[in-house]
Amino acid sequence: MFGLKLYASIKNKKNMKQKSKIEETYDYYRQKKEVHEAILQRLKRRIYHIGTIRLLLITGMCVLLWLLREKDWLILTVIACSFLFSFLLLVVYHTILYQKRAVEEGIIRLFINELKALDGDFSAFDGAPEQIDAQHAFSMDLDLFGDRSLFQMINRTVTKMGKETLIDWFLHPLTAKEDILMYQESVREMVNLSGFRHHFYVTGEIDSSEKKEVKFTSPTNDFHRISKNRPAGFLIWFVPAVWVALITGVIIGFIAPGYLAVYLAFSYLLANLPLKLIRNVFISVSKTEKILNTYAKLMELAEQEQFHSTLLQMHQEKLTGRRKLETSASAAIKSLSRTIGALDQRFSLIGIILNLLYLRDTRQAMKLEKWNQKHAGQVKEWFDALGFFDAFCSFGAFAFNHPDYTYPILTDSYFKMEGKALGHPLIHRDQCVCNDVIIPKSKYFLIITGANMAGKSTFLRTVGVNFLFSCMGLPVYAESLAVYPAQLVTSLRTADSLVSNESYFFAELKRLKMIIDRLDAGEELLIILDEILKGTNSADKQKGSFALVKQLISINTCGIIATHDVLLGSLSDLFPEHVQNKRFEADINNDRLTFSYQLRDGIAQNMNASFLMKKMGIIQRHLL
Repeated sequence: MFGLKLYASIKNKKNMKQKSKIEETYDYYRQKKEVHEAILQRLKRRIYHIGTIRLLLITGMCVLLWLLREKDWLILTVIACSFLFSFLLLVVYHTILYQKRAVEEGIIRLFINELKALDGDFSAFDGAPEQIDAQHAFSMDLDLFGDRSLFQMINRTVTKMGKETLIDWFLHPLTAKEDILMYQESVREMVNLSGFRHHFYVTGEIDSSEKKEVKFTSPTNDFHRISKNRPAGFLIWFVPAVWVALITGVIIGFIAPGYLAVYLAFSYLLANLPLKLIRNVFISVSKTEKILNTYAKLMELAEQEQFHSTLLQMHQEKLTGRRKLETSASAAIKSLSRTIGALDQRFSLIGIILNLLYLRDTRQAMKLEKWNQKHAGQVKEWFDALGFFDAFCSFGAFAFNHPDYTYPILTDSYFKMEGKALGHPLIHRDQCVCNDVIIPKSKYFLIITGANMAGKSTFLRTVGVNFLFSCMGLPVYAESLAVYPAQLVTSLRTADSLVSNESYFFAELKRLKMIIDRLDAGEELLIILDEILKGTNSADKQKGSFALVKQLISINTCGIIATHDVLLGSLSDLFPEHVQNKRFEADINNDRLTFSYQLRDGIAQNMNASFLMKKMGIIQRHLL
């Protein structure tokens, strides 16, 4: 009795400590939100005052010019220029304040959404529902994508490549212990870089309204058709030189002004000669100035941060360059953004005038070609690194938001999984019932029996999700977890397909065949199955289930199988060293059905289908 009380006391202290950590996270976001709300209010007041001063300046200038209208025009010009210069300075300052306001609003919006996420509302974040795939080894079974999914819970990406990187990490978790340990180290560091993560998110979130994909071609012999065109190279200097000579001649009276009109027509012809070539160069990057400028800002944030973990430093070097004389990714992308911006303005009034004066479009097309020649081979590495940091900020935010989670210990031999108090991350911590799991070796299966709604399927997903997080380098919802990073395969939600003309039963058989084929190929798997052969009759199902488990044991693999068929529990008599029975019970007392959701030893004793049908009035009591 004393031992039980001592255990309960220790457990209560641990729970209190965990709640304290979680409250600290809530307090962090609340306090930060209040601080930035105060900053936002100050900015709004300043913006209002600057707007008022601008209005007063214009009004004052007009009044003063009217009162002094009889004065010399030079004095009036000086007064007007002074007022307009001050007005322009205020316009610039006003723009800066608006940008700061957008940042503050973005940070406040993020903190509000993070507070909602702590309570289980992830709706502000993208769940990538387009990635739902019934054919993947575990994606649909573990609720990886879609509304209220694991991806939506973790995802804080703000770039296309960041989202793609994070999706890939979910679908293809790591299996090498050394790699996972590097990810764990980097996640621990990223947790403490809250300022970097928030600034990164807000910069991307408020700037990247355009999601156009930017494509670059590798340089080829015939790519640089403009930059290697000698006549074009001569004309970009000849045309402005002639303009300077003509204008100078007109000013000193040496040339008649009519010649300017003649040369204007000639310049128009020269400016439009390479129009098709310019369009071909420009077409792949048109309208990407803004998104590239955003990428440059995000890259610069990653370049300037001080990282210590090996993985983060390695990807930072991809952006900064491994040699001192190399151009950083942010500087190169920023230069590209400016060039594209200039080409985007080619049909504006100022763009047309500048093109006539010094062949601006041809110059920008040449710059774009030269940029591509110099950097096209680096762009993929830069964007991959940007995607990595974007995705890793999501990992850091997840670990920060779950300070009560623990980093798993990775074992060296196939297979071992020992977890204490595992919970499901998508179930609110105040409602989640945690359970232990032990798979001590390969050639070992847990057979989980139990009634409907008793917790079998949730337990399977809990084990699967925490195993997946372990292989991604993330902390897990557990007091402790030691695990070997095998490859995960599940069969929990097999579905029929009208499009493929597949029955439910055939789809399940295909799933099982895939598992056997992968085992025969020598892959090390953790297998999680829910109700084998659900699509056939009881006798056939039982026979097939027995045979399948026997074969799995003979192949030297491991996993968990949940079933309503209590007779499957008799496999422990045939394979006492390789099969262990566990159960979730539905307790019926005084005509009341209750669930503890606690995993127990042995085979389930109570089933509840008939009880529930009777209770709900589906069938009459006397028919049972």
